Amino acid sequence: MGTKNNGLSIFALGGINEIGKNMYVVQYADEIIIIDCGAKFPDESLLGIDLIIPDLTYLVENKEKIKAMIVTHGHEDHIGGIPYFLKKLNVPIYATKFTLGLIELKLTEHKLLRETELKSIDDQSRIQFDEMSLSFFKTSHSIPDCLGIVFHTPEGNVVHTGDFKFDLTPVNNQYSDIHKMAEIGQQGVLLLLSESTNAERSGSTPTERRVGDHIDEAFMKAKRKVIISTFASNVNRVQQVVSAALKTNRKLALLGRSMVNVIDVAIKRGYLQVPEGMLIEPHQINALPPEQVAILCTGSQGEPLAALARLSTSSFRGVEILPEDTVILAASPIPGNERNVSRIIDNLFQLGAHVIYGSGSSTGMHVSGHGYQEDLKLMLTLMKPTYFIPIHGEFRMLHHHRQLAESVGVRKNHTFIINNGDVVDIENKEARQTRKIPSGNTYVDGIGVGDVGEIVLRDRKQLSEDGMIVIVLTISKSERKMISRPDTISRGFVYARDSEDLLRKVNHLVEKNVNDLLAEDIHQWNVLKQNIKKSLGQYLFEKTKRKPMILPIIIEV
Repeated sequence: MGTKNNGLSIFALGGINEIGKNMYVVQYADEIIIIDCGAKFPDESLLGIDLIIPDLTYLVENKEKIKAMIVTHGHEDHIGGIPYFLKKLNVPIYATKFTLGLIELKLTEHKLLRETELKSIDDQSRIQFDEMSLSFFKTSHSIPDCLGIVFHTPEGNVVHTGDFKFDLTPVNNQYSDIHKMAEIGQQGVLLLLSESTNAERSGSTPTERRVGDHIDEAFMKAKRKVIISTFASNVNRVQQVVSAALKTNRKLALLGRSMVNVIDVAIKRGYLQVPEGMLIEPHQINALPPEQVAILCTGSQGEPLAALARLSTSSFRGVEILPEDTVILAASPIPGNERNVSRIIDNLFQLGAHVIYGSGSSTGMHVSGHGYQEDLKLMLTLMKPTYFIPIHGEFRMLHHHRQLAESVGVRKNHTFIINNGDVVDIENKEARQTRKIPSGNTYVDGIGVGDVGEIVLRDRKQLSEDGMIVIVLTISKSERKMISRPDTISRGFVYARDSEDLLRKVNHLVEKNVNDLLAEDIHQWNVLKQNIKKSLGQYLFEKTKRKPMILPIIIEV
């Protein structure tokens, strides 16, 4: 069921009960505005999948109504799906200068840059469409140039906060525009969509400047090379690493493609100041005394192919971590990445490195870019919404955020905790949630987008757990009988040399089965194959308690 063509409707196609692939939609009458188009990385159950993006079915069906996509900031969970979206729906994209730089990198890689209309906005911009107009306000986050959005609709104002915290002393001097937020609240906010990532954490989010002091201290104490790993997009953190390197007379090398690309964009667009001559190439590291070198690299989340993982296994060509080098993980592991991060830390200790790791509060090397409870309550207090939808978080976070909203005056039945695809309709300033639209995950595998579904994933899971067994049969077309005994090939199921007796019995069972069917004048290939799969599957499970994929191949000669 689609969203109706009158009144105001708000829904999410990603970002609810998950961390990643954020996409939200505001529709008034026949005008659709999309907020963000993110991607998220798969867990271990999604074998072979490279990326997960939102299901775009509803948007494709209503493409003539889409006026624009507004991007709140440049993190992967907000821009990672844009190239795949543009291949289906070429709409204008509005974003700030730094965010556009990161989007351009992706579009260049996908050969889409020339065909895409990119429009630069800032907190002073105003965009007018037929039914709606949009204005913006500055927020603080762990990446430059972040915006919240105000949708001015005939029903009332709808506000989307983007990702935010209230950092009163930001490293980049991009202050949250609290005065403008208060003005928006004074004008009246019909509905607020606000992020919930840290809704469980009490207090206020610490300032990023605290991290800079700890980085300075670690650089000064370091006896040899310093290797520091953080998110490439955290330009404020990178600026503090540059500052620490300058204070300790160190040159700085960048390892990892995303680190090099993001810092290149940040320098060219004026968001990062690096003294001339400080940056060196990786091949120059060994030419300098170790106490004059710092390395900034990707891999703080334990990604197996990222620079830090390769350094920890001494497999990064030309660069080694040696005893008494200092390694700093300036990021907390995202839930699900802890095991990979722990493995890298163990490897680093084995190399004799001095490793500074752990949650941000214990080492001082990381603070969150997302607001804690007091930040979230401040946003709610400034906006004073009539209705509230907590977004960008798992369900427990959304429920905590609802309790925070009620504690600062939002009426109990005016908060909607929704799923992706649930539509909140507002008509005559009354909100209700009664309908759904298609939503879900689209899997990216190599160059294939959406061609891998649940059946393919189930097959991959079966292959990964129990392997496969291939039965090759040669049947005479004229005589309708088997010319030779079956040939059995095992892959990932049993080792042929150690299981000759089992495979011999398998061949005998298949041969008897096929001969019986041929004797009954049954020659249809699909019937033969199904019979082989059923009888052989039962036999193998009885003997091995495994369920390999069985693939009969019939050759007629």
